[in-house]
Amino acid sequence: MKILISDPVSQQGVEILEKGGLSVTQGKLTPEQLLKEIGQYDGLVIRSDTKVTKEVIAAATNLKVIGRAGSGLDNVDVPAATKRGIVVMNTPGGNTITTAEHTFALILSMARQIPQASASNKAGKWEKKRFMGMELFNKTIGIIGLGQIGSWVARLSQGAGMTVVAYDAFLSSENAEKLGVELVDLATLYSRSDIITVHTPLTADTKHMINAEAIARMKDGVRIVNCARGGIVDEAALLAALQSGKVAAAATDVFEKEPVDPSHPLLALDNFISTPHLGAATLEAQENVALAIANQIVDYLVRGVVRYAVNLPSVSLDLIPKVSPYVLLAEKIGSFIGQTVEGGVQSVDIEYLGEIAELQTAPIFVAALKGLLAPMVNETVNYVNAPSLAKERGIDVTETKTADAGNFAALLTMTVKTASGRKKISGAIFHKTEPRLVEIDGMALEIVPEGDMLYIQNNDQPGVIGGLGNLLAKNQVNIPRMQLGRERPGGLAISVVGIDVAVSESVLKEIRTIPNVLAVKQVRL
Repeated sequence: MKILISDPVSQQGVEILEKGGLSVTQGKLTPEQLLKEIGQYDGLVIRSDTKVTKEVIAAATNLKVIGRAGSGLDNVDVPAATKRGIVVMNTPGGNTITTAEHTFALILSMARQIPQASASNKAGKWEKKRFMGMELFNKTIGIIGLGQIGSWVARLSQGAGMTVVAYDAFLSSENAEKLGVELVDLATLYSRSDIITVHTPLTADTKHMINAEAIARMKDGVRIVNCARGGIVDEAALLAALQSGKVAAAATDVFEKEPVDPSHPLLALDNFISTPHLGAATLEAQENVALAIANQIVDYLVRGVVRYAVNLPSVSLDLIPKVSPYVLLAEKIGSFIGQTVEGGVQSVDIEYLGEIAELQTAPIFVAALKGLLAPMVNETVNYVNAPSLAKERGIDVTETKTADAGNFAALLTMTVKTASGRKKISGAIFHKTEPRLVEIDGMALEIVPEGDMLYIQNNDQPGVIGGLGNLLAKNQVNIPRMQLGRERPGGLAISVVGIDVAVSESVLKEIRTIPNVLAVKQVRL
């Protein structure tokens, strides 16, 4: 089989592919060249430069696997690849330590003004009094997101004698205690921290979570670091806070738009330092991910073994046609819950009812966890690591099987318990391949789980649907579908409203002001 490596990788990775009996071609191609040439290859190895668009995937008539030497997949159209039956693999964890070390390097550089002092020296100056620094010892660092990278930053901070407080809605207090960190809410983290660093994924909930309102709740003279994703920190709010002195200094490895515009006003500030997305840029990390992706591709193409795939469970190929519809359904249910549940997850129960109980349920189980955890953690979640990530967070997971599925031939139910309550969703497969959500918290309805949607809880009173329709129309938001359910007349009701485009936080705030609306969440499936 033929493999194209379109971005530079370690030569050792190339050797692993060739020793596995694969024919390797290396070379950087323009987008036009890639479209023309990709049809002859069985595998594609990339890093961050090559863009694997739906057009590329459509032209990849022989492609069986895309391997990303790294964790991020922003440059791959995974849904398009999945639809074409192309396995997409990445290398989770390969840059954990590297990114954590870069975060701590920025913390030290910011605290001691090292880049500014170096530039001053190189300009022929000796401004010893100008660059007064700050000791890290005995200071408090607030870590938002305590996944693999955040946990390693915590270790480095403890080694420097810092007090570590952390916010992670999905980490148990027991596991936080094992890490030697104090788990607190965001308000407490903001008020106590001398330095704040973020390590969360960029989602609808985390976009601009560090905004003007959040900064106002922080200590005067706080320092802020972002080596996670551009957009978590509101750059306009950060600019204003740096200019006013509310934020003493900031350091970032990521921007909302990259490459960053040279005229970006943050770059003109003396109390702001940045690097060009170097979190994973070490020789060790790049070698690790090259070796890992080469071994994974050989395992899949030569031995039929799937590892670290983001769109396919580890299951024998002959069982995929029977299991895959339920794998998709399980991930949709988990993702819906993960985007709508409140509080840290304590337990998960997955029930297989009817015909589904007779299938090999391991990949279905893993898909449900993958869907649940993906919106919650700042690391790649796939069919291999989802169970271990749940275990790391102290989540109690159980499975049950029942022969009777009531009015359905087969039913999949997922119940998630948190500190603030529980959420239960059931789903079924219609017409052999089409997933549907058929019940939420005991309320029957039929939801097509795809695209952008609003999940609304409200009192069952007149005017809610009309008010919502008017508000969305005012904001030029079209409603392609809507499903309603209720406990009883006049009781609690829910609405799942499909929308053609995602709405802003300001629109969500407007929806919450509609009489009898209790809560609203935006969901993307």
